[in-house]
Amino acid sequence: MLRPDPVHALVPPAVAQPSTEDWPELGYPTPGARTRVSAAVARRLFVSAVERLDVTVRLGDGDTARTIGRGGPLAVVHRPDELFARLGRDQLIGWGEAYLTGAWDAPDLGAFLTVLAAELPSLVPGPLQKLRGAVVHRPPMRHRNEVHNTRANIAHHYDLSNDLFQLFLDPSLSYSAALYDASLVDHGDHLRAGTPRDAHESDALEAGQGRKIERLLDEAGVGVGTRVLEIGSGWGELAIRAARRGATVRTITLSTEQQALARQRIAAAGVADRVDVDLCDYRDVAGEYDAVLSVEMIEAVGHEYWSTYFRTIDRVLAPGGRVAIQAITMPHDRMLATRRTYTWINKYIFPGGFLPSVQVLDDVTRAHTRLRLTGRLAMGAHYAATLRAWDERFLNAGEEVAALGFDETFRRMWHFYLEYSRAGFASGYLDVWQLTFTRPEDAR
Repeated sequence: MLRPDPVHALVPPAVAQPSTEDWPELGYPTPGARTRVSAAVARRLFVSAVERLDVTVRLGDGDTARTIGRGGPLAVVHRPDELFARLGRDQLIGWGEAYLTGAWDAPDLGAFLTVLAAELPSLVPGPLQKLRGAVVHRPPMRHRNEVHNTRANIAHHYDLSNDLFQLFLDPSLSYSAALYDASLVDHGDHLRAGTPRDAHESDALEAGQGRKIERLLDEAGVGVGTRVLEIGSGWGELAIRAARRGATVRTITLSTEQQALARQRIAAAGVADRVDVDLCDYRDVAGEYDAVLSVEMIEAVGHEYWSTYFRTIDRVLAPGGRVAIQAITMPHDRMLATRRTYTWINKYIFPGGFLPSVQVLDDVTRAHTRLRLTGRLAMGAHYAATLRAWDERFLNAGEEVAALGFDETFRRMWHFYLEYSRAGFASGYLDVWQLTFTRPEDAR
């Protein structure tokens, strides 16, 4: 129920709505009876859900504002009619789009979203969840990761601007979860109390990225003379570190921007004679490799091609070889329930992306390859801390981001993406694993 507003927190000001000429996908829902009905249903479901949560939501601005929720992180809905119209039309995509337009805001976006993420499976009443298949949008066919369009999906994100990524990543340009020193990470998403939030925290992030890579290289047995295949180059840090161990490396990517900067960084590191950076789809890889590594790339494969991905690895892996991947995962039941759902992340950040569960990766490799999952390390809390660090750096670089030509709507989109992701890990809804695969038959 609605009740008088007890909130005395700083309320974020409303922002100007983005131009639909620049952002046509953010057009307002078409007025009419259908919009009114779906908005009314969305409002009832929203209020019912928030009343059960440890959050505070202020509906409206000024003297007419009312507050719902049981108390906790604050969100302010400046334009309730717009929010509910978008929710009614596009469900969670509409929720994210309403943030982009400034229809709602939150002083601590990640904290607010973390509460929602922790309760995500139960936000909609059970009986209504049975209607999910008739309500949610399906991923468009153009996002399916077939050979002819995978490069476009990758370019949508990774070819945005190397300069943009350099503004918020650490100097290694590692765009995946860091593995912090265990003493620095608590059960949530902060570095432990007392850890300086300045250059020392930046040092901790860079050290954590190095620790993550070195552990993967150890798991894959990379050393002098090892033939390494890396699927998904990033900006070259793993390839550099593998080459410094004495390995020869072929690293593949579908991003022209990443390829260009990775080659520069590899040359500057003095290991260009031991590393090739190729524009190549993983399905087209040939040769034989003693170690195959891939860091947070399987999320871009698409569930239709997980078996293809692992069959390719199995095909090129030399006898006695080892595989080490880092993968973002979701619970198996949620993976099954959402694998045909078009999400805000798909629409705005990662077209064609989808998260596996650890169970499905185990099942797929058992069913389609000789590989077996023989090692695993969970790092979810480390990813929450990594994302918090990235978002703080991104926000602090606001003027530089604008100077690169990215408008306010893009900056809100990127902030929402980083905090939305952080909430998934901080709540435990998402996890990230380092997974090791070997062929038991090779040990006989």
